[in-house]
Amino acid sequence: MNMLPEGAEERLLSNAKLIAKACEQSGVQQWDIVGFQSYGHELDIEAGKITMAGGGGEGGFGVRVVEDGTFGFAHLVDVSGAQRAVEQALRIARKSPSIDNFVLPSEQKAQRVGGMCDQNILNLGPDDLLEQADAILNAVKSADKRAIVTGGGVGVSATASCLLNSEGILESGLSTSHGIGVQVTIDNDGKMTSSYQGDSSRTRLVDVPDCVAHAVDWAVKTQNPIEVESGAKDAPVLMTSEGFSPLFSVVVPPAMMGQKLVRKESFWTGKMNQNVMSEDLSIHDNGLLEGGFSSGSRDSEGVPKRNQSLVESGRLVNMLWSTRDAAQQVAEGRIESANSTGSAVSRSHQSPPSTGASELTMTSSRGSRSFEQLLEQLDDGYVINGVMGAHTANPTSGDFSVTTSSILRVVDGEIVGPLKQAGLSGNLAKALSGNVVLGDDVRRQGSYSSGSMHLPDVLLMEGLRVNPA
Repeated sequence: MNMLPEGAEERLLSNAKLIAKACEQSGVQQWDIVGFQSYGHELDIEAGKITMAGGGGEGGFGVRVVEDGTFGFAHLVDVSGAQRAVEQALRIARKSPSIDNFVLPSEQKAQRVGGMCDQNILNLGPDDLLEQADAILNAVKSADKRAIVTGGGVGVSATASCLLNSEGILESGLSTSHGIGVQVTIDNDGKMTSSYQGDSSRTRLVDVPDCVAHAVDWAVKTQNPIEVESGAKDAPVLMTSEGFSPLFSVVVPPAMMGQKLVRKESFWTGKMNQNVMSEDLSIHDNGLLEGGFSSGSRDSEGVPKRNQSLVESGRLVNMLWSTRDAAQQVAEGRIESANSTGSAVSRSHQSPPSTGASELTMTSSRGSRSFEQLLEQLDDGYVINGVMGAHTANPTSGDFSVTTSSILRVVDGEIVGPLKQAGLSGNLAKALSGNVVLGDDVRRQGSYSSGSMHLPDVLLMEGLRVNPA
């Protein structure tokens, strides 16, 4: 059994060429087309039981036309509507403002990225997911008899994709994914605690990945909250990868996007080649990461992706650009020159490309520490494993104010117990400019803004305020 129908990639590319022909027949100066077709199986878990299983496919095409610096975009599912979609995009383009020197990229040699498709996933069927779900439910019950999986599920998918444009770029390929998420809840004499953890990969995951044990562990750790004095106070905070990533994704990736930097919508505006973080910290965006969820040979405009340094030893050394955003900001006089950094992303076939990150990694020249070593260095503070309201953080200033019910009190380097709830506020830019220590277990996380992130546990010693409920 193969999840992906035979010839799916070839059919997708053939249909994209029909749309290209419609562009040529309409006399479009320049055009680019992206196409996706996904197939998959998934099941949901609720109240300790498998509640729903399903599968199917979805996909479509996006077509962008460019004429004299203007552009229009339309999307479609059935290629029988190709001519109408092209005409719609043209009408939009002819009513749009022109961007001087905006042209689509031409063909450049691109590096092939491996690890995108796993045959082991292609061969998985609904029965395999049912067996995996049963294994997860049994593992949770074995870890703690009181624990129940109250939410989450398992899913696999395979996607055929293609990209072609009028300037000679042609790219197609297959990718796979396997994802697991579990919300584990423990009822202890009517007092419930829970924790959500997940994992995903381009390659097949083991039947019971580590995230399942982590979910049970945090549901246990947050039981029996201790009494603490209320009132906000500045304190160091050790944020797990899962707790840190939502705030990081809202605040940091947008700060490195070229159009936001030059429009003064980034807290790092005007600080190119200046220190913006602790001098031991660096951030890279590796669009060529093997098996990365947002990596690949080319970006969504066909420009070759790259592995690029954005923050090096605390200094902002580069910014992210797509072709269109670079041309627009130069045309509007906000920057003298800018070129694509292979950072155009399309979130689906229904939206045109925009600037975004691919695979962000934060590292430290000071090395990394185990969780126990981080606790010891924390000494007196808090451990936070998840936050609520991260999407309200201000990416222009770095300010945030969130709440958490997955928080532990630490005294003299030892965990003394959980808090029922607490507020967490501060400025992430300031916190990352202070004393920051990274853990040694790097985990892939999704992002609110774009791309994927690869982050360890992070000890932030300055710039945060905790307000226990």
